[in-house]
Amino acid sequence: MAFHSEISFQRGDEVEVCSKVPGFLGSYFEATIVAKKGSNYVVQYKNLVEEYDESVPLKETVMADELPRLTEFHIGNRVDANDLDGWWVGTISSEKNVYGFHYVFFETTGEEIAYPLWKLRVHQA
Repeated sequence: MAFHSEISFQRGDEVEVCSKVPGFLGSYFEATIVAKKGSNYVVQYKNLVEEYDESVPLKETVMADELPRLTEFHIGNRVDANDLDGWWVGTISSEKNVYGFHYVFFETTGEEIAYPLWKLRVHQA
């Protein structure tokens, strides 16, 4: 059984930010952590820009609860791994290593690749 765990992010970590803006509620946008501000994080969005200058990536401070809580996985769990602009179905083949990565085995290619938790989700059947 998967469970939720608290996690902290470091500068440079790629995340998905859950919007709380009306009209965008529940949508997620790719961003990078650029700083920690108390219990909050400053993120720079990958595809959102400043209104005053569309050449400047949007930065904003977000609360930790706007970042997805990550799921702990165990050997044998079916997962989707975010890679090469898509989600790929695989199976967890090793417990988390000291760097926080899980190895995922892909039956279709025979490959085993390490992923951080934020690149994994429970398989969407």
